[in-house]
Amino acid sequence: MKIVISGCGKVGLTLAEQLVRENHDIIIIDTDSSIAEEIGNELDVFCITGDAASYEVLTEAGVQDADLMISMTESDEKNLLICLISKKLGVKNTIARVRNPVYAESISLIKSDLGLSMFINPELSAAREISRILRCPAATKIEPFAKGRVEMFTCAIKPDSVLDGIAIKDIASAVKCRVFICGVKRGSEVYIPSGMFELKAGDIISFIASYKDSNTFFKRIGENTSKIKNVVIMGGGRLTYYLSKIIHEAGVNVKIVEVNKERCIELDELLPKATIIHGDATDTSLFKEEDIESADAVVSLTGIDEQNVLISQYISEKHPDIKVITKIKHSDFEHMFRHMKVGSLINPKNLTADNIVRYVRAMQNSSYSSDIVTLHHIIDGKAEALEFIVNGSHSFLGKPIETLKLRKDVLLASINRKGRVFTPGGKDTIEAGDTVIAVTMLTGICSINDLFE
Repeated sequence: MKIVISGCGKVGLTLAEQLVRENHDIIIIDTDSSIAEEIGNELDVFCITGDAASYEVLTEAGVQDADLMISMTESDEKNLLICLISKKLGVKNTIARVRNPVYAESISLIKSDLGLSMFINPELSAAREISRILRCPAATKIEPFAKGRVEMFTCAIKPDSVLDGIAIKDIASAVKCRVFICGVKRGSEVYIPSGMFELKAGDIISFIASYKDSNTFFKRIGENTSKIKNVVIMGGGRLTYYLSKIIHEAGVNVKIVEVNKERCIELDELLPKATIIHGDATDTSLFKEEDIESADAVVSLTGIDEQNVLISQYISEKHPDIKVITKIKHSDFEHMFRHMKVGSLINPKNLTADNIVRYVRAMQNSSYSSDIVTLHHIIDGKAEALEFIVNGSHSFLGKPIETLKLRKDVLLASINRKGRVFTPGGKDTIEAGDTVIAVTMLTGICSINDLFE
């Protein structure tokens, strides 16, 4: 597919890297010639220096013949304008990044008028992910599937865990609840495990379960399942605003520490139920003065990765019972930070890229355009969890799964049939109208048909 991306900051670059790996024809437009040159040297893309709101620049990029325009500049208004002009020129689909809370609340009303296929809000996506983790603090990451009926949870196996040394096929009888282990990371290795796979302390596991079953599972393996009632957020940016709004509705008390006095005044008006503290989030004396150390969770959302990591590591070492969540912007640091005591890592730009890649794959699958409904990169991005809706007719429909030839490193994890969610066995079948969750180490899966040989 021919895809034009305007604005190649952190999100745009991450997205371009993923789409190039999936063999798309990518054209980059950026006003900064040095950025365009650097990206052109690193990736197999065509770069144009110029303003993507210009008719001439868009025409030079060939947007009139493109399948998709993705506008990711720093300006919401410009992104909307670029998508509108591109649509008038003939591009088939458009995606705009819209971050302003005012726009985010009303953009859906005029989405069709603007010709938008999709709009992306990285901070809002990240806020929703953080809120899910706060709801289940024993997990380091939670991904929703089947419209929230089941979720994928990630956690580490502790040295004294009942899971240490147990085979996956024996877990259900050992913990007396329904969970499905679908991914294991051991050191630098990643596995899509069989029933005979034996878990070990230190493994990072991903499993699919309902919220109720996950709560039972965490209790029975000795994890803390107490509800989080008091949260301290370090930093007062857009992400903090969205997160505060979401968790307030769930009855959580919020304190926000922000170094900029003017922003504190703004937050006080925007979030009247939150406690706003004017101070430096790295000042440890502030922690005692404002009773931050009595919080159930601390979320580090300042604009500096290193600052977020230092805050989270300090809290983790001094108060290991406090749930810690850390935002990072630079993927280059992510691998390093995972080996530090920084709790759950949140990267808004990766969440944004995942959402757009899912949409692009659905576009590719022209026969069944709504085939992929959810896509998440899991286990440090080394595997994918995909949710498909089964439309139309397929050769595998109605046949026992044990008779189907799945490709290597593919696992069917869950089927949602008319609201009934179950883990499929060999005698079960896939039927029209089902939604199917699969986990795979393969890349570029666009259709459920791609799971089979």
